[in-house]
Amino acid sequence: MASVVLGALVFAGSRAVGPLPALGAFLEPAHGVWALARTSEMPRDASAAIRGLSAPVRVEYDDRAVPHIFAASEDDAYRALGYVVARDRMFQLYIQTLAATGRLTEVAGARALELDREMRRLGLPRSAEREQAALPATDGAARVAAAYAEGVNAWIESMPASALPLEFRLLGTRPERWSAINSLHLQNRMGYTLAYLSLEGDRMAAAAVVGEAAADALFPDDSPLQEPLQPTGGREPRENFHPLPPPGAPDSASALASAMLDALMPSQRLARAATDADGEPRWQASNNWAVAPRRSASGHALLAGDPHLELTLPSIWYEAHLVVPGTLDVYGVTIPGAPGIVIGFNRDVAWTFTNTGADVLDLYAEQVDDVAHPARYRLDGAWRPLERRSERYLGKHGETLATDTTYYTHRGPMRRAGERWLSMRWTVLEGTGREVTAFRDGAHARSAREFEEAMGASYAAPAQNMLAADRGGHIAIRSTGRFPVRPAPGDGGHVRDGRTSASDWTSSLAVSGYPQSFDPAQGFLASANQQPADPRTTTTWMGGVYDPWRALRINTLLRADSALTPDAMRRMQRDPGSARADLFVPYFLNAARRLAHPGDTLAEAARLLAEWDRRYTLDNQRAVLFEAAMRELAERTWDELRASRGTGARAATPSTAVLAELLADSASVWWDDRATPRRETRDEIVAAALVAALRATRERYGAPDAGGWRWNRIRKANVSHLLRLSALSALGIPVQGGPGTLSPSSGSGNFGPSWRMVVELGDEPRAWATYPGGQSGNPVSARYRDRLPVWTEGRLEPVRLPRAAGALGAAQRSALLRLEPAR
Repeated sequence: MASVVLGALVFAGSRAVGPLPALGAFLEPAHGVWALARTSEMPRDASAAIRGLSAPVRVEYDDRAVPHIFAASEDDAYRALGYVVARDRMFQLYIQTLAATGRLTEVAGARALELDREMRRLGLPRSAEREQAALPATDGAARVAAAYAEGVNAWIESMPASALPLEFRLLGTRPERWSAINSLHLQNRMGYTLAYLSLEGDRMAAAAVVGEAAADALFPDDSPLQEPLQPTGGREPRENFHPLPPPGAPDSASALASAMLDALMPSQRLARAATDADGEPRWQASNNWAVAPRRSASGHALLAGDPHLELTLPSIWYEAHLVVPGTLDVYGVTIPGAPGIVIGFNRDVAWTFTNTGADVLDLYAEQVDDVAHPARYRLDGAWRPLERRSERYLGKHGETLATDTTYYTHRGPMRRAGERWLSMRWTVLEGTGREVTAFRDGAHARSAREFEEAMGASYAAPAQNMLAADRGGHIAIRSTGRFPVRPAPGDGGHVRDGRTSASDWTSSLAVSGYPQSFDPAQGFLASANQQPADPRTTTTWMGGVYDPWRALRINTLLRADSALTPDAMRRMQRDPGSARADLFVPYFLNAARRLAHPGDTLAEAARLLAEWDRRYTLDNQRAVLFEAAMRELAERTWDELRASRGTGARAATPSTAVLAELLADSASVWWDDRATPRRETRDEIVAAALVAALRATRERYGAPDAGGWRWNRIRKANVSHLLRLSALSALGIPVQGGPGTLSPSSGSGNFGPSWRMVVELGDEPRAWATYPGGQSGNPVSARYRDRLPVWTEGRLEPVRLPRAAGALGAAQRSALLRLEPAR
């Protein structure tokens, strides 16, 4: 959670798996898909036994297939949650565990070897093992995870052969017993998805071409546009613009370090390669906001949650309701494998998350005794032994595909990059395993402040912007997690000298120093992956990768409406307006006004762009021209970042926020095109980009008004099956929104709104929600993708919140499951 507390826990795709077996055997009447069809839906009345239950548990499935779990104790509630999640999402539980522990080769063979190596070389499985060893069995987090595991295993043990999910049959394997440590593996994998961010990569790649001073300005610590989640009291966003220093001489040391980083962090290199040509990241993004009662039509606090993650079938989310009379009553979504409700609400408080994006990872250049076979590393003038760990990768039949040795310093995993070794310190690897406790305690909160305090006490990684609203009318937000305090100069944007302990983190930021706000004077709070605090209001360096555009738009909408309704909040989640387009379009039009001649291509391009209302609606026919112009503008502006004149890929692409900063400086040398003998001006570059965009768009999509420019024909969402099987996926879904909007559609369409929720905190909470997919992971089930039409149309469905067992009427209940203690 671009995006919430979660990650894209998907399989690498069918290319990694290799050829799948023919489906003929699965079409036989006695088994195969026919058996899947027989077991795809929950019987109207069913029962099962679970070892460890202290009393019977009643599970009532409503008409949206949401299980409402009524139990006598919390441990029993989490046992039942494990059972129902396993029944609906068994393959998802299995494959995400293999991905998190670096064991995909066991089903995919050697093609998945590098994916598995990435997980193990990062130390993620080792970290989970250390967390589990440090947790006493009596700890609340350990007890909850153990109870959840008992429920998962109860389904595995009782599952009839006919209920074996299709994916297991295709891969020729069966589910293995679930261990409580798998929940820790899941948490670490979330950290990999949401917090494995390094400023060092982009900066060094750029410095290798244009020098350090220019690289630091192109990839700054602080966003050029400030609309922080911690309100400053201002009524408008702040432009944090500075003149960019000119390109300098290539830095050879940075070139070497950049090559080392690419070797050390291949996924970071791939992330840079996956960035749109105009600098927009093609990955997840999330939004949330809350309004105080005085700004809502009903006089109650409202909250909207909208985490954007990878879109998969089945969804990353599973909806559930847990009730223990007098103790617990919590509704929302969990991630299969996480023993608790991650985003949701109880009778008093609602909460949601967005990703903080702070830099919580540092790299250190280490000195070792032997480059080829190190046994020791140098620290403060003395040699220290390296921790060594053997990693064995198994194939489909248990054969050994490869064996590696991984090394660890006191900071964390160490890897070789060329003739050098780099170690990494990362908060995700230093967790306590008590995030489960945070979610459990948060579910008991009775106010927004209680919720924030509960999460702050136990939650460490990945860092999240936690937003809450309560029935008393209070709203609160806090960037929560562990934020390292570095030694002077205090930033983590460069590789540090590993030979001295003076380079190590000195402490962690105190909770009181986290970016936060409680009942601000403006009456609303919002986060959308922007910089959490304006650097003018804090001395704490948090660094990170930030996106200002959606926060600018959300705050504009919230400032303009002092009588918000739940439906207005829902419409905001699909708002097609764009602060990014509002800033850039006038520059294109002004440049054309100054340079165009009647009837020329520039004049035509400007006329077409001026027809656009700057909204990414499904039927608009001009957003495609603007997006082409943005790509062309980046292409012409950042030519200095190419390793050689006019050729090769850019070392890195600055964000569009930095490009906006440059636009404010019409005299900057960055506007000059190095490939020409004369010096170009800003308006000449901007105009040339618009002309090139019209030509490219016409060539690709035809005449402007022939229908080929319609946005719904160009940007689409792809909700893919975990094995990337197209027949089991929902592909090519037209979606409203574009880069910089509240629903930013990625170029590939694989990321988007993964769970949309609006909650009104009145005397009785009311909530509306949906996600793309369905509760069941069984492709034959009617519940596999039944929510897709609602999600595609931008509608939210009212959720049911019964207080007690039996409160759902017959028309509202689709099935009943009775769980009994096993004898």
